[in-house]
Amino acid sequence: MVISLGRTVAALVIVGLFLFFWPSWTTAADGPVSAPSASSVEQALNQVTSEDESIRAAAIRLLIEQGDAGLLPRLEAIRANASRSIRQVIKPLMDLLKNRAKLASPDSDARRSAATDLGSSGNPSAIAWLDAAKVNESNKWVRYTMEESAALLRLASDDPSIKVASVEKLGELRSGNAVPALKSLVEAGAVAEASEQQKVLAKAADAAIDRIETWGDWANAIETIFRGISLSSILLIMSLGLAIVFGLMGVINMAHGELMMVGAYATFVTQQCFTAWFPPDVFDWYFPVALPVAFLAAAGSGFLLEATVIRFLYGRPLETMLATWGVSLVLMQAARVYFGDLTAVVAPGPLRGGAQVLVGVYLPYNRIFIIALSIVCVLGIYFALFKSNLGLRVRAVTQNRNMSACLGIPTRKVDSYTFAFGSGLAGIAGWALTMVGNVDPGLGQNYIVDAFMVVVTGGVGKLAGTIVASLGIGGLNKLIEPGLGAVYGKVLILVMVILFLQWRPSGLFAMKGRDAD
Repeated sequence: MVISLGRTVAALVIVGLFLFFWPSWTTAADGPVSAPSASSVEQALNQVTSEDESIRAAAIRLLIEQGDAGLLPRLEAIRANASRSIRQVIKPLMDLLKNRAKLASPDSDARRSAATDLGSSGNPSAIAWLDAAKVNESNKWVRYTMEESAALLRLASDDPSIKVASVEKLGELRSGNAVPALKSLVEAGAVAEASEQQKVLAKAADAAIDRIETWGDWANAIETIFRGISLSSILLIMSLGLAIVFGLMGVINMAHGELMMVGAYATFVTQQCFTAWFPPDVFDWYFPVALPVAFLAAAGSGFLLEATVIRFLYGRPLETMLATWGVSLVLMQAARVYFGDLTAVVAPGPLRGGAQVLVGVYLPYNRIFIIALSIVCVLGIYFALFKSNLGLRVRAVTQNRNMSACLGIPTRKVDSYTFAFGSGLAGIAGWALTMVGNVDPGLGQNYIVDAFMVVVTGGVGKLAGTIVASLGIGGLNKLIEPGLGAVYGKVLILVMVILFLQWRPSGLFAMKGRDAD
């Protein structure tokens, strides 16, 4: 009995000791598990400069799997002191770790750029990173890029089913970036020695390419239409003032393009003033401030031109055209002497970049802005001409100048103010054009011929005709240009305008009134 009791007590003591020392044993056992991870990364950092290619490749593989952006300073220090061949090996590793960290960036552009770079890296380790980041991604187009990049990386898989699924996914995404890789799969399946798996993959790749290229045609059509509307908007803004001046006064103002140049240079000067005198955080405000400056500068130039040159040449269209052409040459040379041949205006922050609305369809913000501006200008001119007392006088003088003078309308003042207003609209066109190109002395010459074609085709002095003609000529220009080129496209449009005017000399919308003929 005593022996049995002693055995029981001894057993309980052993169990108690075992339970007491178990936590320390487990802690001691767990320590070596985590230690090898840290030590293996450290060892890999030391081995990344090894001359043995297999050791170096294994070290890089481990750093990709277990490393993060925290290793970048160490890698940069190692790379700075390494040979050229080692630097070339370390650079892709650093890029991978940087892009992995950028997938969590608060900036959507940085996340999308990182996803694109990972997709083109060819490293299958990035697939897991992209899939994990995609789960929490809220931006539609960043998530699209992550899916596209992961599918591109899966094309290198050894599993045929994964390859086929990736090909189908890329076709579903309408990925233009995948076309070269898909074409290589089609070529691999077309050879006589191709296996059955390669033929199946080639068939799927061919279907995906057809789907992508079909969508590409639609995307190009949409962008062509948008570019046509954008060019039409530029022509419309420039032609509005010309239509008013030409329709009211019968003046062929060859210096209208240079008045647009005045507005563009006024915008440039305003930008330079903000750069010199204001803090950088308010720099973007130069652009809205430049709007009235450009309008007033061009309007003042037009008012002075009308008072000193055009007023003495009324009723003599040939002399007016020659005189204003001479003025345009003087203005161009003056701008070239004072500003030089090329100056640039920096777009304000909100107008930089663009919006992707569909796969492969990217609409720049500056072009969208110009389209919106043209709509605002049309509405403003409509209310000014048809809903105001001044507009009533302008329309009266346009239709019958002598009768308007008999009714007490000061036609000379109406001429001056209208010419200044039309010149101011040209200044607004120059203000807007600084967003889509450089400012140079020949800026107005690029649009003056098209603007006159718009005015004549639409009908002299007719607002609706100017809108329709600008849309037609701008749209035709962008539609014909890809096939015939810019020069032959303009020649063909000019021939079409001449033939149209032979059939309808008064334009789309003929003027009404006793002096219409």
